[in-house]
Amino acid sequence: MATIKELAKCCGVSVATVSNILNHKPGASEKTRKMVLEMAEKLDYTPNIVAKNLKLQKTRSIGVIAEDMTIFSIPDIIDGVTHYCQEQEYQILLTNLRLFKKYNDTYYDQEGYYEQVRLEIKKLMEKQVEGIIYVAAHERVIRCIPETLPIPAVMAYGYSKSNKIPSVVVDDVHGASEILTYLVEQGHRRIGVITGKTDSLHSQARLIGYQQVLFQNRILYDPGLIAEGDWSRESGYRCTDLLLKKEVTAIFCMNDLMAGGVYDRMEELGLKAGKDISLAGYDDRELSAYYRPPLTTIRLPLHDIGYKASQLMIELLKGGSVDADSENVCYVECQRLVRESVKDIT
Repeated sequence: MATIKELAKCCGVSVATVSNILNHKPGASEKTRKMVLEMAEKLDYTPNIVAKNLKLQKTRSIGVIAEDMTIFSIPDIIDGVTHYCQEQEYQILLTNLRLFKKYNDTYYDQEGYYEQVRLEIKKLMEKQVEGIIYVAAHERVIRCIPETLPIPAVMAYGYSKSNKIPSVVVDDVHGASEILTYLVEQGHRRIGVITGKTDSLHSQARLIGYQQVLFQNRILYDPGLIAEGDWSRESGYRCTDLLLKKEVTAIFCMNDLMAGGVYDRMEELGLKAGKDISLAGYDDRELSAYYRPPLTTIRLPLHDIGYKASQLMIELLKGGSVDADSENVCYVECQRLVRESVKDIT
């Protein structure tokens, strides 16, 4: 592969002239410009972008650290990150920590893996990345990014609790409000809930959204209509009988997997979602469209979270400010998907 010096020699011009022509700068005659471009094609000349970027002290690369690529939420977030980076002609260097594969969900409330994260940050910085985006598998407070990091960092799908590191998260209060508003509009007032794990920020925010809609519609909040699940299909199955005994007309599951457990139990009881009991989920997992009938649910804005995280990163690299709330958090709204599992009883 020819170098810029060899290209200049073949054309009988200076390296500076060749550089100006290849970078579309004025100064050379049309004859010289044509000759250089034709010779570059003939010699199959390819600019050394790495050397150029290092000279400018810019690599146009972003380090992305994913907790575990096997978790359903992460690929879509990274797709959003990649989408915006490609639009801005940045590349990403991806690291997969494989934390769920190693520790299941036990690492969520631990800090033992923080050292591994910091080691990966160091490796990425050695590759001259301009910034770091950390992609969490489950929203929670995560303080694994050093406050002293000399390059910008953004937390996607988690809370950094740092004034220096903006966080991009799903607006779960809005998402739950959307689904509960729809249930109320369809005439439901006794709405049971199957929560996720009670210490989950997702569960807590979605319960707030549920309570807000009840209050806005003058429906008395009944703690007896709240059944504690754990995100698993089995817990949805287990909680179904508890809520049916409370004579609910609708069940809101805080994820689609638990809704699958409700479908299982209802089938055993000879009941049908959307006919005998209304059912709504959350997440828009692929399986939700294949339940019978298809599940009314909330689509998580995973791609948009990644896209927004990249936008914030590029803005920080340009020296701009971040549009976030007082806690340095950016919320991304969800989308309601109405299918056939909710009955109008008005």
